[in-house]
Amino acid sequence: MDIISTVFLALVQGITEFLPISSSGHLILGRWLLGLLGVTSTVMTPAEELALDIALHVGSLGAVIVYFWRDVVMLFMGLVDGVTGRMGPRFRTLLVVIAASLPIVVVAFLAKDLVTEAGRNLAIIAWTTILFGILLWLADRRPEQKDTLEALSLRDAMVVGFAQCLAIIPGVSRSGICMTAARFVGMDRPLSARLAMLLSIPTILGAGVLAGYDLYKSGNAQVTSDALFGGILAFFAAFASIALLMKWLERQSYTPFVIYRIVLGVFLLGLIFAGIA
Repeated sequence: MDIISTVFLALVQGITEFLPISSSGHLILGRWLLGLLGVTSTVMTPAEELALDIALHVGSLGAVIVYFWRDVVMLFMGLVDGVTGRMGPRFRTLLVVIAASLPIVVVAFLAKDLVTEAGRNLAIIAWTTILFGILLWLADRRPEQKDTLEALSLRDAMVVGFAQCLAIIPGVSRSGICMTAARFVGMDRPLSARLAMLLSIPTILGAGVLAGYDLYKSGNAQVTSDALFGGILAFFAAFASIALLMKWLERQSYTPFVIYRIVLGVFLLGLIFAGIA
């Protein structure tokens, strides 16, 4: 694969994965833009493209695990507590994360082949970018009532978990819909982002396993050096993106992301109506 394309897609994936603006939508847009500009010098096979996507997502996953390593350790200790019969707050927090993760795992497995390439078009991305941006703005008007993971109920977890299922639609944004649902149930902004990040761990792991199986079935399971390089680059881009987002949400709102989504969606609709896209 062209090194310029690898770097570009790795940065897009890493920066957008954990922001409420849809990384999958931006990857689709990124590949469309590369094709439009004629930047890509080689055409990837489906297996090579899948290998690159897996590497980029693994890199992003590594970033969230490293950044939230204390939470990851706490969840692991919650598992230990559950196995040993100590049903304390760590185990309860683990149950909250599991409850919020189960819906998307089931839906993604059942609907994996239903979201076809025909449905992954710019018009869908444009409208979902706008509509779910407005939904995020409405949710962000809610009062902040909960600021710790321990304060969350299983009901809160299930609301976020079922909302996360909408992320199979391109342009919705998995992180964005999790943050939106979390704000609707009263979580403060840092907690809504923190929960969205933690929920990305089982989600990306599950998607990676399914994608890895598809890659294995393709008969070309090799992960190229370009893909490995892209994964490393995505790790650093994602880590920086997470750090900046969490710092921003300590004092500010989601409004800039809402504005970005609406502007981007309107721009894409303009391209479509002009016959450019």
